[in-house]
Amino acid sequence: MSRIEELLNQFSEIAKSPKKQLNQYLAQGKKAIGCFPYYVPEELVYAADMVPFGIWGQTGGTINQAKEYFAAFYCTIAQLNLEMGLKGTLDGLSGVIASSMCDTLRPFTQNFRVACPDFPFMFLAHPQNRRPEYGVEFTMAQYKNVKDKLEEIGGAEISDESLKNAIKVYNESRAVRRRFVELAGEHPEIVTPKKRNAVLKSAYFMLKSEHTELLKELNELLEKSPKVEWKGTKIVTSGIVLDSPSLLEIIENNNMAIVADDMAHESRAIRVDVPEDEENPMKALALQFAAQDYDTLLYDPEINKRPEYIVNKVKESKADGVVIMMMQFCDPEEIEFPSLKKGLDEAGIPYVKIGMDQQMTNFGQARTSLQAFSDVLSVNK
Repeated sequence: MSRIEELLNQFSEIAKSPKKQLNQYLAQGKKAIGCFPYYVPEELVYAADMVPFGIWGQTGGTINQAKEYFAAFYCTIAQLNLEMGLKGTLDGLSGVIASSMCDTLRPFTQNFRVACPDFPFMFLAHPQNRRPEYGVEFTMAQYKNVKDKLEEIGGAEISDESLKNAIKVYNESRAVRRRFVELAGEHPEIVTPKKRNAVLKSAYFMLKSEHTELLKELNELLEKSPKVEWKGTKIVTSGIVLDSPSLLEIIENNNMAIVADDMAHESRAIRVDVPEDEENPMKALALQFAAQDYDTLLYDPEINKRPEYIVNKVKESKADGVVIMMMQFCDPEEIEFPSLKKGLDEAGIPYVKIGMDQQMTNFGQARTSLQAFSDVLSVNK
């Protein structure tokens, strides 16, 4: 087995067994904080010498107890996050941070607080107007509330020095992951969709310094690997999360390579670094959120620039088309779809929309749609 295969397998094992990874950190005497989506300032947790542990639902999970708190038409990510809390899957965490970025996450934060009262809870309200100075100040105030609670849980003050160091660690992690995304697009014969997802997903369950060390080695090996002409088709994925092994396997079986993405769970999370030249590290974190863009959950006072952004990403990556993973009952994504469709149509870029949720067990319709889409892309090449 080559070293590349060893590293990819290591990332895959961590991605498949987050609870095992969490238990290893707890056995080392570390405290871990659950970080729900979106845009949680994990740097604060890292600076507090605790482990930021990402929670994005549970692919293949079943919703039972959470039904008492949510209507059936709620996003399964939120429902499964609560289900994990109710079932004890999240036991071992010393607290959780949850944001209120959409109409589903707002009630989720309150339901979780009531349903799981034993978890120290940190509520994070991001401002709609994030760019003006008053928006930055509001973000700073919200981050300060989280910082105070983390200091209480950790029993120690989070110094500016430790936070600045955390910012550097996270900026390096984002840069290394962005480079991996590029290299995975250049080497689809090595980094399959499932392996690509595992590398990016595992970052949510590891200390970023540890993940970066492994990923830098993988990147160096991929950079040295000879490029092989890809005989299949190339796609860009867009949506919230695509970590279903079954769906990724269907993409693989149809000889489609993911050469770039606009997934909230993947590249959207690593697009923007924290400015390291800002003296106040709390303000630096707030400025990073202010600089976020091209996201269905973020307010844009001018125009919807996401269609143009996706079109440019397709052109830059030389992809043949776009696979839009539409999370069922996600109002922001569904409302935005007509404008995204128009942008792709005007640019002459083929696309397919796949409806999904994290409870899916029957992939027949998705398989048929992706097979047909693959055929269309092959003909157009």
